[in-house]
Amino acid sequence: MQDKTFYIISLGCAKNSVDAESIAQVLNLEGYEFAEYVDDAEYIIVNTCGFIEDARKESYDVLQNLAEEKLPGQKLIAAGCLTQLYRKEVAQKVEGLDGIIGTRNWVDVMELIRQLEAKRENPEFIDLVTDAPTSVMDEDGIVRAALQGPSAYLKIADGCRRQCGFCSIPLIKGTLVSRSMDRILTEARILQDNDIRELILIAQDTTDYGNDLGLQDGLATLLENLVKETPDIDWLRIMYAYPGYVSDRLIDVMAEHQQILPYIDIPLQHASSKMLKLMRRPVNMDPVHSMVEKLRNKMPNIALRTTFVVGYPGETDRDFGMLMNFIEDIRFDRVGAFTFSDEPNTYSATLTNRVPEEIKLMRQQGLMKNQQRISMEINQAYIGKQLDVLIEGHGDVEDSEEVISVGRTYRDAPEIDGMVFVDGEHEIGSIIPVQIQSAMPYDLAGTKYEG
Repeated sequence: MQDKTFYIISLGCAKNSVDAESIAQVLNLEGYEFAEYVDDAEYIIVNTCGFIEDARKESYDVLQNLAEEKLPGQKLIAAGCLTQLYRKEVAQKVEGLDGIIGTRNWVDVMELIRQLEAKRENPEFIDLVTDAPTSVMDEDGIVRAALQGPSAYLKIADGCRRQCGFCSIPLIKGTLVSRSMDRILTEARILQDNDIRELILIAQDTTDYGNDLGLQDGLATLLENLVKETPDIDWLRIMYAYPGYVSDRLIDVMAEHQQILPYIDIPLQHASSKMLKLMRRPVNMDPVHSMVEKLRNKMPNIALRTTFVVGYPGETDRDFGMLMNFIEDIRFDRVGAFTFSDEPNTYSATLTNRVPEEIKLMRQQGLMKNQQRISMEINQAYIGKQLDVLIEGHGDVEDSEEVISVGRTYRDAPEIDGMVFVDGEHEIGSIIPVQIQSAMPYDLAGTKYEG
């Protein structure tokens, strides 16, 4: 173990990864170096996730394992969503934890470390979690982005002003706080200078960007500026769009600029008006159908991704059947399905008429089986066609000396969507044309198109 070294583990979503990268940058500016292995680090920082029960369990397991295995002189710090909501429970459950900070005061990690160092002779647990402030704390030289190979996640806002019945994000993160457009553009230019090929815009709700700054259609304006300011970034991708805020102008901007990928992730959560009302979501599905029609008219090749929650309190077989029919009707390219998780202090926690766990799982499996068939049919339609593929890595072919490359098309967001397997070894970070030769439910395979 070396002094002034740190190791970070980030759990949960890409938004957490951005905060973990930002913590690392703060420490780097203060002269702390990233340790390649956890045993070499003086400070171990876990950026936790507390969004759903499974995520909380994973966070506790990681913290407890690290606390049990840490070496003499090492300090364990918990940060992030879990500590923001459950700091007392975290302190009680994780014996050997040295300090905690919350979600929006991650820039105070150095203050926590200074306090730990000042009490080196007589160590004590330090809690720097405060209520989430109403402003984002940008530090000079800190880029709010997480790199993943040739791609980068760039956070454009934090918090959420929606009051969805099942979601604890507003309790954890507070209300919407958009980052200044100038700062976002500056960071995007920095990422461009570092040869990033794909920029992925993230927030709890990207389509709400700029509402608190007095902007109308803030995301569309931001995208137009990004196209002008970062012409060398090949792909701009939008994640986490709210259905009622995918405006006509946003659709037009996406369609007008080849740099903006014809891909959008719109978590719809359900298709039954009754269930959407119980979820405190927009209940009228007509605008959803209209939005999908507009997107496909403007961008016939658009890839649509969504997520649904099954087993929410009050969901009947009829409600679930409506959801299945909706999926069959729309034929999304990508779908994620989650069983309802009861989150403390949310509206859904007050609801009765609970759905048994076995029925939740049965519905989730049935939905995904149906979507797997749809995805397979959509993927098969690409056989014989060309798609540009962003190469991210290499692998060996089993029982062979051959090497394959692994990448993604515009239809695939990192980690959550499919992959493309390409014969041969191609440069990581390159975007190459690939002739698709075979299809699987989620993935494709092919060879480089030589013209």
